[in-house]
Amino acid sequence: MIGRALRVALIALPTAVGAKLAAIPLIPDGDSARELAEKELSKPEYQEAKPTLIDQWARAVIDWLIDLLTPQHAVDLGPWAAIVIGALLIAALIAVLLIWGRPRRSQTGRTGAVLLGSADDRTAAQLRADADRAAREGDWIEAIVLRYRAVARSLIERDLIAPAPGATAQTIAREAAVPFPAEGESLHAAAVAFDDVRYLGHPGSAARYRALVETDDRLGALRPQALPEAVSA
Repeated sequence: MIGRALRVALIALPTAVGAKLAAIPLIPDGDSARELAEKELSKPEYQEAKPTLIDQWARAVIDWLIDLLTPQHAVDLGPWAAIVIGALLIAALIAVLLIWGRPRRSQTGRTGAVLLGSADDRTAAQLRADADRAAREGDWIEAIVLRYRAVARSLIERDLIAPAPGATAQTIAREAAVPFPAEGESLHAAAVAFDDVRYLGHPGSAARYRALVETDDRLGALRPQALPEAVSA
């Protein structure tokens, strides 16, 4: 019995050993390993993570500055090294501020074509001309709407307000009252006239249009008060 069992075990041994060896991953040779690595690195997630040319340039500049600031190079370059490096850093900082500095309010206002809920990139002068044309034709609703748009556009062009694309007529009136506090009531009345004919369906009139024109003319002639942002600067 023992001998029979031993023979069975010896017969089964190669099969078990073969299964164990099959489970062990093969170690690729040099060419296979290179192909596997190239295939893995060609996947989109690796390509997207590759540094751009700008990243490589910035890294090269940083490495150069770090290498330049080492004690050995500082001794080789002499006392002028710190002055030269400081001047380079200041010049780079000025360039960054000039290129990516905070945009002025006028740039924000002029790039946005949405004004009072509609896409409109006409200048204040063009809006006034169109409003006067509508008034001559007796279309008081269109005249009032366009004239108030002209008021808003004129203030934007003068860098006095910077309304958001979704700003309402009353929001613009309140913002415009900051540089023109004495015109707060007239600006509010102008915004009410705009809302009445634009959204509430009220009829316009020559009197309301004339009042809006007078407000527009006064704002154009008045010198605005200093804005809080300018005072703090």
